[in-house]
Amino acid sequence: MNGPELIVMLTRNDLTVENAYEIFDECKNTKAEYWGFKEEGISFPEMKKLCAYIKECGKTAVLEAVAYTEGKCLSAASVAKECGFDILMGTLYYDSVNDFCIEHGIKYMPFIGEVSGRPSVLKGSAEEMIRETNHHVEHGAFGVDLLGYRYVGDCVRLNRELVCGVDAPVCVAGSIDSVERLDEIKRISPWAFTVGSAFFENKFGDSFASQVDFVCDYLKG
Repeated sequence: MNGPELIVMLTRNDLTVENAYEIFDECKNTKAEYWGFKEEGISFPEMKKLCAYIKECGKTAVLEAVAYTEGKCLSAASVAKECGFDILMGTLYYDSVNDFCIEHGIKYMPFIGEVSGRPSVLKGSAEEMIRETNHHVEHGAFGVDLLGYRYVGDCVRLNRELVCGVDAPVCVAGSIDSVERLDEIKRISPWAFTVGSAFFENKFGDSFASQVDFVCDYLKG
């Protein structure tokens, strides 16, 4: 099966939903391989339990952290290690976080560009982000987290130029909430993309599980 990977985020408005465990349990047999959530909105014991269950079901567990200071970014990496996440997305890039992830076998995909706020907003030029991506990957990061549809400029152009301009896994994360945007993702074909809030708002169907399979089929078809 070819095409970008869907990372299902059990989040709404950049916060993990209260019933994340129950939703995953209902959807564990859907076609999505990658499942993730945020570091906020969920307690550490609940996070550890959910991450373990995701992996027990043969899925890949992803933590996306909206963190900007080095201390908070390192804390997110530590949580990823303690819970057993496979991938850490988000955080601003720091060598210390990158080194920690390499040491503990966590695939690191930091934000690129000028990211701020929660929900996050992205600023910067495609050229700067391409340089950042190349730097991070050359130093051992697995790939990057691109908040393309949170960009203050031309989102479609940025996504296309970034994905086509680097030889590294790019995850286009956030605000993918329509078939039109799925078509855009399909055309540029990043390594992965996330959908979270849109599933809770029934943008792709009636039930959470049916929406997940619809998006998987649409992108892989």
